[in-house]
Amino acid sequence: MSPHYVAIEGLTKVYPAGDSGNPPVFEDIHFHIGKGEFVCIVGHSGCGKTTILNILAGLERATAGVVIMDGTELSGPSLDRGVVFQDHALMPWLTVRKNVCFAVKSRWPQWSAEKIDAHSRQYLDMVGLGKALEKRPAELSGGMKQRVGIARAFAIQPKMLLLDEPFGALDALTRGNIQDELLKIVQATHQTVFMITHDVDEAILLADKILLMSKGPNARIAEIVEVTMRRDRSRANVHHDPQYYRIRNHLLDFLVNRCQAPWQCASGPGHDTRKPPVVRPGIDFETAPAGATVLQLPVDRDKPPRPWMHAVNN
Repeated sequence: MSPHYVAIEGLTKVYPAGDSGNPPVFEDIHFHIGKGEFVCIVGHSGCGKTTILNILAGLERATAGVVIMDGTELSGPSLDRGVVFQDHALMPWLTVRKNVCFAVKSRWPQWSAEKIDAHSRQYLDMVGLGKALEKRPAELSGGMKQRVGIARAFAIQPKMLLLDEPFGALDALTRGNIQDELLKIVQATHQTVFMITHDVDEAILLADKILLMSKGPNARIAEIVEVTMRRDRSRANVHHDPQYYRIRNHLLDFLVNRCQAPWQCASGPGHDTRKPPVVRPGIDFETAPAGATVLQLPVDRDKPPRPWMHAVNN
């Protein structure tokens, strides 16, 4: 049995399934998620991020590989996994309160109407919608709709929360406010989260670790970046930490320069897909803690590696 709360082992996806003429979108994906850990996955379009999330949600089947959560292999949708989609997925004929109540009643059908209502209100208050309970989705802004989706997902108290670029369509100010609210809720509830994002700043702010995927087809987990900054960081202070810029530069360097060519990408020849390299670019090489080693990845053939970007603990 895996010691990890969520273990993803050998995931491969081919479209259409079983067609040997098509290359896999991704193949031999291995990573683990600890209980209460916030994991973001980052990569270019077409590498299969949403497909991986759908497999974790039980909405899609892998061509090969397994997902094990809390000691049980996942085989279909379950209320143990809450999903927040890009497009809100609210029922337009129900009010804000009743959208959340519907999910809560599905999770705990034995509860009384009063208990369901009180529980739903609690989570709507957490996302700042206590004064919009009786509004319908058509009366809400995009940011408010997304907060309803977040409240609904948290209200069923899932073992794992799955977020598919939930803030991608929002304006910068609304996006930032909801990021702050999400961060507070996750820190208060110790929720296990798997999130897709294209925004490296969002990933650094929210995640404990960031999975970097090489380009598809045949995409793989190239690196696992540990965010070594203080967990109580916020949008207001994150950029004051010198680690922030090291981590950000590392992520951008991967997405721009090292995500495709085999000699550049960690998922090239010699890369062990079962154990993707775990890197800590936030740690300055010159001040790395005792016992730390350095993973040197070539960034440019004509330039030497930049070891300060890749401090890694054994």
